[in-house]
Amino acid sequence: MTFAVDAVSNRGATRFSDIIYEKIVGMIADGKFPVNERLPSETKLAADFGASRPVVREALERLRTDGLIVSRKGSGSYVRQRPDSSMLKMVPVGSLADVQRFFEFRAGLEAEAAELAARNWQPADKERITAALLAIEQCLKNGELGAEEDQALHDAIAMATGNQFHITVREWFRLHFAIGHSVTRSLSLKRTPEQIRSVQDEHAVIVEAIFARRETEAHDAMKRHILNARARMFQGV
Repeated sequence: MTFAVDAVSNRGATRFSDIIYEKIVGMIADGKFPVNERLPSETKLAADFGASRPVVREALERLRTDGLIVSRKGSGSYVRQRPDSSMLKMVPVGSLADVQRFFEFRAGLEAEAAELAARNWQPADKERITAALLAIEQCLKNGELGAEEDQALHDAIAMATGNQFHITVREWFRLHFAIGHSVTRSLSLKRTPEQIRSVQDEHAVIVEAIFARRETEAHDAMKRHILNARARMFQGV
């Protein structure tokens, strides 16, 4: 089976590696590349996808970063975990790599927002953040998705920074934020009650640090939360 795609520029090559990355993720999710089994060699994958080895290598490096595969010296790359195949249906075709990169962007952006919120929040901000946190809690009790409520909490924290650019960035990239919140919360509903609770516990730690004006703690808690959300995308069967 060969997938032929032409990559004629550095930018095109990067995009091509994203396509290969997404195809391999799909093949792992579908069980075509089973957990603990060795992936085909770079040469074989390059031939199958009609790509150069450097492009395939770039895709494999992202898979390693995402924890889907692991390298064993002198033996090749092995599948480490199999994501839930439903995850791919929630993400627009061809954009999985971009969704993952947006989580990387969010980790820095929202960590800074939490730190500023801890420094600058006002009584009205505290009310908004508390209401948003309670709304998510109610969704958990009702077995509801809560993606909009989750996004509202992060919006409220951005507002509490007192910096309009944090609010503006969230408006500019509202669709990107929405996809991330929707995918991670949809997948979380399939987890154990303990795993579902752990996500809300992360929110509670962030909020507590903000209200206590512990800036560094709020920063670190938010960054950890976003990176955990990114990792949870690939937790599966």
